[in-house]
Amino acid sequence: MTTADLTSSQVSASTPATQNALAFTGRVLIAAIFVLSGLSKLTAPAATIGYIEHAGLPFPQLALALAVLVELVGGLALIAGYRVRLVALALAGFSIVTALAFHGQLGDQNQFIHFFKNVSMAGGLLQVAAFGGGRIAFHRN
Repeated sequence: MTTADLTSSQVSASTPATQNALAFTGRVLIAAIFVLSGLSKLTAPAATIGYIEHAGLPFPQLALALAVLVELVGGLALIAGYRVRLVALALAGFSIVTALAFHGQLGDQNQFIHFFKNVSMAGGLLQVAAFGGGRIAFHRN
């Protein structure tokens, strides 16, 4: 069979195999920013603590530890497919909280972009929470 012989239904995104591959790929892409951000915080904790202090939040060392935990564990769990719906909800909430806490100055173009990046990530994560992460997972829910 050649590609010319394939019908649109055979290459449709609605086939189970394609849906599962797309769900897994989507999870990896969404998780990447959390894993990379968590690693970045680990390699430059003083910069992150300074950023948290500048935002006026209490307990910057504790906030750093919690952020690293959420980002690394949540990101890796999302990639692995472990408790995907719960993890996606937690990361969506984290994204909204960080948007409000750190990027609320919408008059600043950079903060405006970061705010809506976080909101958009939360939207994608809510889709994962609503529809699941596909069958490529260590734990399906």
